[in-house]
Amino acid sequence: MIGQPAKSEIEWVHQFLIVLQETDPLVWRRIEVPDDYSFWDLHVAIQDAMGWTDSHLHEFAVVHSKSGRLERLGIPDDNDEDARRPDWKFRLSEYLGRDSPPMAYLYDFGDSWDHAVVHEGRVPVKPSVQYPRCVSGARKCPPEDCGGTRGYREFLEAIGDPEHGEHERLLVWVGGAFDPDTFDPARVVFDDPQERWENAFTRD
Repeated sequence: MIGQPAKSEIEWVHQFLIVLQETDPLVWRRIEVPDDYSFWDLHVAIQDAMGWTDSHLHEFAVVHSKSGRLERLGIPDDNDEDARRPDWKFRLSEYLGRDSPPMAYLYDFGDSWDHAVVHEGRVPVKPSVQYPRCVSGARKCPPEDCGGTRGYREFLEAIGDPEHGEHERLLVWVGGAFDPDTFDPARVVFDDPQERWENAFTRD
């Protein structure tokens, strides 16, 4: 159960470094997730650790450790000839092995938030620790729908300059204040990925 002490039958957790590409200084997180996680579960953990709202589509591009094939996992699109496979049907352990190459995680096909996801290996479960957990990280996640990395740079320039023509409007849009340097891994709260899936796909 997510948010509860690790089950005794789970002896290992996967450790990942997640880097939001084209940010300077880098926005990054290091997380640990249970060994029995699916890619959907990892998607939810990435969303929560980064600070995204999971309001857009996503996709993993990952090399299968045994076949060597590059595969796309996410929410299937029937209109896509090279269709994504449903990521909730595939477990991390099926794809990831020792020295697995970094995978790509794309969030929001409009703003195109590209993340490099580096599998740093498996580490033993600590009995007193709750998983998933965010171990470390740096800098606040950009606001949703700000126009990708270029739009984010322009956003930071505007809110940092009281004389900028968009200064006041963007501060109001973002809720009054935005400090890009703030991040506390201890404040990350992880949702239950099964509940997230049910909310996304079983609504009336």
